[in-house]
Amino acid sequence: MITVAALWRHPIKGHGREELGRVTLTEGQTMPYDRRWAVAHEAARADGSAWAPCAEFSRGAKVPALMAIDARTDEAAGTVTLTHPDRPDLTFDPESEARAFLDWVRPLMPENRAQSARIVRVEGRGMTDSDFPSISLINLASNEALGEQMEQDLSPLRWRANIHLSGLPAWSEFDLVGKTLRIGTAELEVREPIVRCLATTANPATGARDADTLGALKSVHGHQDFGLYAVVTKTGEIATGDTVEPL
Repeated sequence: MITVAALWRHPIKGHGREELGRVTLTEGQTMPYDRRWAVAHEAARADGSAWAPCAEFSRGAKVPALMAIDARTDEAAGTVTLTHPDRPDLTFDPESEARAFLDWVRPLMPENRAQSARIVRVEGRGMTDSDFPSISLINLASNEALGEQMEQDLSPLRWRANIHLSGLPAWSEFDLVGKTLRIGTAELEVREPIVRCLATTANPATGARDADTLGALKSVHGHQDFGLYAVVTKTGEIATGDTVEPL
């Protein structure tokens, strides 16, 4: 039986993750507050008028220290609290207190990288890595198998997924592409595998690059795919522990 092992969202793209117990998914939308904001760097043209690709933003692929950020959202107050092992906690409103965030994140940014310049948000659209509003899924058995291959303990948080699945044989998640999954009262169509980047080489506890995940994937599979992108096709509520039923 396939079940939901964990639910996560990332309020600020590339800058922290937040675990959830239950959430309502809306047809055609990302997980609520997932990648609601994104941090454009000083060389970016992204202005919040439309979706933009990852290259426009500060992110873990270029700045591994960002991978060690945790987040907590207070939707009622409109604030996000960020924590990092090397920085004091910060609670701020991304809509009106961007300067507080930019000052907070500056010590984590290498001098030879384009610096974080502003926070952007596209109305009604999370700034997902895909060019369509997606929900990302990973198979925990595949993460464990890859870790055994690498002789390392790999945290599944390296993959920055929204839904962690258990009960699937390792690597069998790719057989779900093109299928619809019923989770709780929601339904999701699995679109495509996720091609991974250097962000996954960074330890989410320390922000240090310590695992050649990309090399390991290539050596076994000949590609850098890990996890799946899906789209919500039926609005509904999902929760940790829910059964996942391929239709």
